[in-house]
Amino acid sequence: MPKEYLPRIVDALLGDYMEAFGAVQIRGPKWCGKTTTAEQRAKSVLKMQDPDRAAEYRRLADFLPSRLLEGETPRLIDEWQTAPVLWDAVRTAVDARDEPGQFILTGSSVADSDAVMHTGTGRISTLSMYPMSLFESKESNGTVSLKELFEAPERFEGARSQLTVQGLAHAICRGGWPASLRRNPAASLLIARSYVDTICESDASRVDDVSRRPQRVRALLRSYARNLSTLAANTTILADVKANDEEMTEPTLYSYLAALKRLYVIDDVPAWSPSIRSVHAMRATTKKEFVDPSIATAALGLSPDILLGDPATLGFVFECLCIRDLRVLSTAFGGSVSYYHDRSGLECDAVLHRSDGTYALIEMKLGSREIEEGASHLLRLADLLKENGLKAPSSLLVLTGGEFGYRTKDGISVVPIGCLRD
Repeated sequence: MPKEYLPRIVDALLGDYMEAFGAVQIRGPKWCGKTTTAEQRAKSVLKMQDPDRAAEYRRLADFLPSRLLEGETPRLIDEWQTAPVLWDAVRTAVDARDEPGQFILTGSSVADSDAVMHTGTGRISTLSMYPMSLFESKESNGTVSLKELFEAPERFEGARSQLTVQGLAHAICRGGWPASLRRNPAASLLIARSYVDTICESDASRVDDVSRRPQRVRALLRSYARNLSTLAANTTILADVKANDEEMTEPTLYSYLAALKRLYVIDDVPAWSPSIRSVHAMRATTKKEFVDPSIATAALGLSPDILLGDPATLGFVFECLCIRDLRVLSTAFGGSVSYYHDRSGLECDAVLHRSDGTYALIEMKLGSREIEEGASHLLRLADLLKENGLKAPSSLLVLTGGEFGYRTKDGISVVPIGCLRD
């Protein structure tokens, strides 16, 4: 019996891109569902990592890559980056056929740029895919639309989430990996742990054929997890790893970090630097984030029960989960996420930008006691932006792990993460 396909936010956008471009690349971390999503539209499939034929495919890619493109269209080429020449072959085929929707490329690591001759601009478009949001995994009831909060925040009257704090802790530790949803609660937690093991034992070395020590990769992941959702400098990460690995050097650290970024494991949040006249300089370092919060909990060996007994850590991984969901849910309207923090201490956990130039200021507060603090940050930053003559935010949001959502008298929407949809 075929497994049920749970719809993804990128489904509709993939259809639009296929009508506009000759080929579409879907990129993102392994196990996030790229291939399964692509297979919903593909008429033929080439899996470059098929163990029975991988060697044959690589030889053919070296001598006659166009043969690998033969098949009913749209043709899915899975893990194309294992033979980067296929990018140029696809670009050439798109030019020759001059029809949209010919190919779908999926990849769970960044290809070697030196092996690709052309960018593919105008022929191959790119979609980023993440592990599943709570809405896609059916843990958010979807009663609050992120798009509507942008366009008509005054219409938001309230909402109620059925996601308990225990359920939230389990969702964080389990992660948004589609395979984990088909397991019982205990077994579902093993997916993220296996993911981290695979990164450490093989993927970090295989991504660019540079040998890396598994124990060193694991130490780096643990340090990153301990500094999750903070502005910790890489020097802090280096000192943390060096405490038990004196041979670790700065160049080696950056090599390891680059590998984890190429694998779409690390997905830091950039700083937002609006043109504000202020004596207080804005911080420009990136905020440390994983593509999914379960990477952090797996790296630290945390279970839902342990997480519930550690409110501080739960708060940091909750922010990572919110960032993941904002990235996923805003895909349809070209969303991107940054953060604001100046040296006076004024901060905003996330700034969600739309492609039309509008933006929302967002704070993430796990418990109800922190909501007032988050709201005050939003109001102060909104006033600062106004004083400097900048466009006002479309919406002010506080995302919470609580049960009830409401709109404050100051116009701030307090929204449970267990209610949010695209």
